[in-house]
Parts: sequence; C-alpha cells; structure tokens
Amino acid sequence: MSLLCSLSRAYAHHQVTERVARSRRALRSGLNSLLLHVVYFAGVSFAGWGLLSALKVRAPHARPRPIDAFFTAVSAATVSSMSTVEMEVFTNAQLIVLTVLMFLGGEVFVSLVGLGSKWYKRVVSHDGIELATPPATITGAGDEDDDSRSSMSATVVVTEEYNNSLLDAKMRRRNAVRSLFYIVLGILAVVHVVGAVAVAAHVYTTPSARQTLRRKSLDVWTFAVFTTVSTFSSCGYMPTNENMAVFIRDVPLQLLLVPQALVGNTLFPPLLAACVWAAAAVTRREDLTEVDKKGREVTGYYHLLPARRCWMLAGTVAAFVGVQVAMVCAMEWGGALQGMSAGEKVSNALFLAVNSRHTGESTLDLSTLAPAILVLFVLMMYLPPYTTWFPFEENPTARDHSTESQGLRILKSTVLSQLSYLTIFVIAICITERRKLKEDPLNFNVLSVVVEVVSAYGNVGFSMGYSCSRQINPDQLCTDKWIGFAGRWSDSGKLILIIVMFFGRLKKFSMKGGKAWKLS
Repeated sequence: MSLLCSLSRAYAHHQVTERVARSRRALRSGLNSLLLHVVYFAGVSFAGWGLLSALKVRAPHARPRPIDAFFTAVSAATVSSMSTVEMEVFTNAQLIVLTVLMFLGGEVFVSLVGLGSKWYKRVVSHDGIELATPPATITGAGDEDDDSRSSMSATVVVTEEYNNSLLDAKMRRRNAVRSLFYIVLGILAVVHVVGAVAVAAHVYTTPSARQTLRRKSLDVWTFAVFTTVSTFSSCGYMPTNENMAVFIRDVPLQLLLVPQALVGNTLFPPLLAACVWAAAAVTRREDLTEVDKKGREVTGYYHLLPARRCWMLAGTVAAFVGVQVAMVCAMEWGGALQGMSAGEKVSNALFLAVNSRHTGESTLDLSTLAPAILVLFVLMMYLPPYTTWFPFEENPTARDHSTESQGLRILKSTVLSQLSYLTIFVIAICITERRKLKEDPLNFNVLSVVVEVVSAYGNVGFSMGYSCSRQINPDQLCTDKWIGFAGRWSDSGKLILIIVMFFGRLKKFSMKGGKAWKLS
C-alpha cells in the first residue's frame, strides 16, 4: 500500500512537472514568434523605406518627407493602407516597391513562410531524432540467465516497434506539412496570376478604364498587379489618388475585385479546406487525407479550420455582407448612391460591404454616408476576419450529459455579447436621429450618441447635453434647458433609450452571451 501511494505521488509530481514544462515551452515559443514577427515587419518596412527614398518621384517638388515615406512603407508592409501622401506622386518603380511590400506583408504569404519553417524544422527533427535504446546485456548463469535473455528479447522487440512507430508519425507529419505548403503556395500563385490577368484584360477591353489609366500615366500591368496584390493581401492601396472612386461606375472591375478580397481574407479558410479536400480526393495520398481529416492537429496551421467551422464561417460572412448591403442601399439609395443605375448602386454597396472587413478599398466618400452605416462599418472593421457564429461544441465527440435539449442550446447560443447589443442600439438611434445628425452635427454626432447609450446601459446618467450656441443654422426659437442630450431626441429615439435602460438594469442575466461567436 505504501509503495502504491509513493508511485501515485511520483506520477502526480511528474504530471505537474510536465504541465509546467509545456507551459514554459509554449510561452517561450510565443515570445519567439512575436519577436520574429516584429523583426520581420520592421525589416521589411525599413527596406521599403530605403527603396522609396532612393527612387525618383514623378515631381521632385512633391517628394514625400522622410516621415511620410516611412509611414507609407509601414502601411504597405502591415497591409493597413493608411496614407499621408497622394499615391500618384510615386513613379512606376516605386509602385512596384509598394507591391512587393504588400505581398510580403500579406497574411497568406506570412503564414506560408511560417509553414515552410515548420516543414524545415520537422525535416531537421527527423534527421536528428533520438531513438530509444534497449537496456544493456545482462550476463548470468542458469535459469536467471535464460530469463534475462528472454526479457531482453522482448524489450528489444518493443523498442523497435516504438521507434518505427515514432519514425512513421514524424514522417507523416512532415509530409502533411509539406503537402499543405504546396497547396497554399498554389492558391497564392493562382489567385495572383488569374487576378492580374483578369484585371489587365478588363482594362484593355474597356475604353473608359484604359483612358483613366492613360490620364493618370499608369501602366496597365503595373495597375493590374498592384491592384490584385493589394486586394488579396487586404491592404486596400490603389495607385490612384481617389482609390476606387475613379471606377465608381465600373461594375465589372468591382465584381472582379470582390472575390479576390474575400478569398484573401474572410473566406481563405473555406477555400483552403476545399482545395485540401479536392487534392485528397483526387490523389488519395495518405498525407493529404490526414490533413483533410485532422487539419490543425497534424499541421498546426492556423488558417486550416474544420469543415463545419468553414461552412459556418462562410454563412456568417454572407450574413454580414447581406446586412451591410441592405443597409447601404436602404439609407443611401437617394443619397450617396444617387445618380447611378440600380445595378451600379447594388454593386457599389456590395463592394463597400466586402471591403469593410479589413481590405479598405472604397468607391464612395465615407464622410457622405449616414452615421448609422459608419457605426456598422466600425463594428465590421473591429471584428477579426474569422469571426463565426458557431453554436456547436468545439469537440464533436464530446458528450453533453445536461438535461438541455439541442434546440434549447442553439436558442441560447443566439444571445449576443453586451458590446454587440450596444452597437445595435447606437445604430438604431443613428437611424432615428439621422436628420438631426446631418443638420446639427455639432450637437448631434456619433460620439454624443455613444456616450448617451453607454450611460443609459450603465445606469450612470452622464450626458453631453445640448447647446443652442452650437447650432450651425441657429434656430431663434431654441432655448437652452437643463436637460440631457436625449431630451432633444425624437420619440422613437427616446423609446430605444428606454429599452437600453431596462437592458442595462437587467444586464446581469445576459453577461454570458456571445459564447457561440468564435473570434479566431
């Protein structure tokens, strides 16, 4: 009994030691990965800055200041597309430099580099693998010697089987990572080649697009490659000052770029999963089949999601895009979209909706859009690319022994997070007060609405108030009163704020909402 207790304590100590060691390795690996990413992006940015500064610009008097050139290089390398200079000051050579920076900074390419490093590490690990060795030969006499030889033989057999199994597992993982590397590389190459050729072909066959590039002194192929790389990498830079606004009526070009923006960002995992499944079905190779079935487990590749998650991700993306298109069309049909045909309006709304998820290309002046739409765009920009409504268990083999039915669990999963509800309330009030937001922007602005809504939700009572002196078009009948900002709202807006106050007072019953939404 004493021996059994000692063994149990020893085993428990071993388990704790192993967990601590794994935690330390994970922390060390995470820090090393962060350091590598910082060094990589900083190095690419500085190299791009050096090249941009060394090359000539179109107009010497318009040469960007060093800080602006560095800002542009960092923006391209981090695929942020923030700009402090006009894009048309750059020469063709500088645009090629920016194209390379965007390509090197794109998430798919960076992940491909990481996948290649894993493949290399697995090859090195396989070449230098430490195999188990049998115990030393035991010499003796009589029956004890025979028993030792018998035990020795059994140990050798077990050791050989273990080593062979370990080698097979290492080989399978290495082959799986290698196969996935080539699939991702193939996607990267095909999308860029097909995309650039399609954009160039469109420009050559469309007189208006060709005239636009000629007027701006842009080479067709530079424009095609630059645009494709920028769109797929989710950067959003365009070689024109107006971004895509200069092509506001070019529906075919917009529809060519929409799928590139989707597969380079939110829909990359479904595309990758489909390619892996197709490759496994056609070749019937064991390593591809294992990648198709086990995904991240065997490759450790972040973008390789399970099939069910991919389906739900595609559905979530479609729902987000649909809501944005409907809202833009409903609120801007006779506003920012005025003067276009119905097809052009829908195309521009779709283009904006797709680009709000991290790509950033725009055909419209965002300052002309209704505040409610801008709040929705802010939410879309905030959400990570692979945000998914996923009302299922992470482990499909896990058993739920609770008394809740599947229908009840799915119903509970529709509950959103607190931030999501607050965003919906702000959007609703921006819709009800849209006329005042346009006519009296110093008093009625999105910040004031956000403060009022959050104050009501927190049951605080803070308010930005209202001042007649801030009116752009003074109303002689306006009188200042000691009331909150909501006192100047419409009845519909006040009713919404009443709901917010009730919701805030009862928020303890919905604090666990949003668990069905996966943000990574």
